[in-house]
Amino acid sequence: MGSNSFSLGSFSSCLLICVTLWSEQSCGLFGQSNRRPNIVLILTDDLDIMMGGLNPLSKTKKLIGDAGISFTNAFVASPLCCPSRASILTGKYPHNHHVINNTLEGNCSSTAWQKSEEPQTFPALLKTYGGYQTFFAGKYLNQYGHPGAGGVEHVPLGWSYWLGLEKNSKYYNYTLSVNGKAQKHGADYSKDYLTDVLANRSLEFLQYKSSYQPFFMMVSTPAPHSPWTAAPQYQGSFNNTKAPRDPNFDVHGKDKHWLIRQAKTPMTNSSVQFLDDAFRKRWRTLLSVDDLVESIVKKLEARGELENTYIFFTSDNGYHTGQFSLPLDKRQLYEFDIRVPLMVRGPNIKPNQTSQLPVANVDLGPTILDIAGYNVNKTQMDGMSFLPIMQGKINSSSWRTDILVEYEGEGRNVSDPACPLLGPGVSECFPDCVCEDSYNNTYACVRTVAPSANLQYCEFDDNEVFVEVYNMTADPYQLSNIAKTIEQEVLERMNHRLMMLQSCSGQTCRTPGVYDPSVRFEFNPRQMFSSHSWRLGRLRPK
Repeated sequence: MGSNSFSLGSFSSCLLICVTLWSEQSCGLFGQSNRRPNIVLILTDDLDIMMGGLNPLSKTKKLIGDAGISFTNAFVASPLCCPSRASILTGKYPHNHHVINNTLEGNCSSTAWQKSEEPQTFPALLKTYGGYQTFFAGKYLNQYGHPGAGGVEHVPLGWSYWLGLEKNSKYYNYTLSVNGKAQKHGADYSKDYLTDVLANRSLEFLQYKSSYQPFFMMVSTPAPHSPWTAAPQYQGSFNNTKAPRDPNFDVHGKDKHWLIRQAKTPMTNSSVQFLDDAFRKRWRTLLSVDDLVESIVKKLEARGELENTYIFFTSDNGYHTGQFSLPLDKRQLYEFDIRVPLMVRGPNIKPNQTSQLPVANVDLGPTILDIAGYNVNKTQMDGMSFLPIMQGKINSSSWRTDILVEYEGEGRNVSDPACPLLGPGVSECFPDCVCEDSYNNTYACVRTVAPSANLQYCEFDDNEVFVEVYNMTADPYQLSNIAKTIEQEVLERMNHRLMMLQSCSGQTCRTPGVYDPSVRFEFNPRQMFSSHSWRLGRLRPK
């Protein structure tokens, strides 16, 4: 990796804080421990699990997955960067943190977000009440650094050391906020390749941090997000690789929401070549992430800190390349977009474990706070700590079965000149006029994983009040929407559970919904979206 380096200087000295300060602050909230564990969270950008996204990450799988636990049913609360990252930081579903898309108007890193949510993120709680020294490096939220929201001078609450990327993922020619001061980077691999810069800064933090406090480190890589710029040494890798031709590849979604039905099947040869090329480029960028993970693990081991450190590895959302003839993006309700990798190693986690219990990214904050000894019930977080799962202290009978997925569609208020027949209201359109989003691509789903049921139930906020239901055991590629053939009682049950989750907050999100089969619930999807006064207008200017 590149040789970019710098001195932490005054930052390292300011971390030498009297331990008694934080131990007094944490009374009643953090448990007392002689040696509380360190925590590392490595967050990738757009890394899928359904299309082999972990295949290039052989060292990561060995050093984290094989050394700990892998969750095979890990989901995101929203399949888009900013709402998903807000859920990670706050432990809340989108209807509670109110980040609905990647725009400032959609509350992505807005001043309203900074005032209402940043003080209660789990890093802020770790630092303020737990005495953790905290380090962030990489992509934060898509609109971070916007002049209308404090610019790069704004350093979010909760971070002892801040190295935040201005706006969205890049690999070269970007600006970092180094504790509130702009640092511009160019296109010299040895000094500027962002994944390597994040790795080197992380190693320097580990070298110069205080040894008298536990630490939390979050490293948020640009890979494998576009523009998919690989490091020079990896640009020739995977030359013969193509996107997987799974059963839902280039298949018309004839029984799905209109946005999926508008995709052209079969895709043109140029579209297929484009997505295959993008697939290869995505994998190439991940090789540098693999190096980053290896360097952090080796550094922790060399310092004698590995055995007392939890390391999480995950992504903000999944991705698709050609599924249902959609060229490439995220945003959709299907498994390829909402399911993500999640691997964790750490104290008291036995190696080579897998868990099929459903977890979500709203659970990351509560789990990390639980590891630190924080009383999660004192927070307003919607998620649950899965620390007992990792330690083998809980089974499926005492774990929740349902997870909520929410997405707010976006569309432009004028027609795309290249695709006039589509009319206004669509966005993310490709040259062949296949669009990946629209203002009424707004949906909410309940994803159920239980011994008796493996289902996905979704409702759209559109004129049709369209419903999609999938039996994930019989139909893992979601080829057949069974909304019109499934038993009425199942529809009522799932509709009832979805309405409960859409109105939940904090503790009520963590407890399984009670459904009394003796009481008939009216199946009426229109009830669900009518009360959402927090939603903003979804037609955006061109």
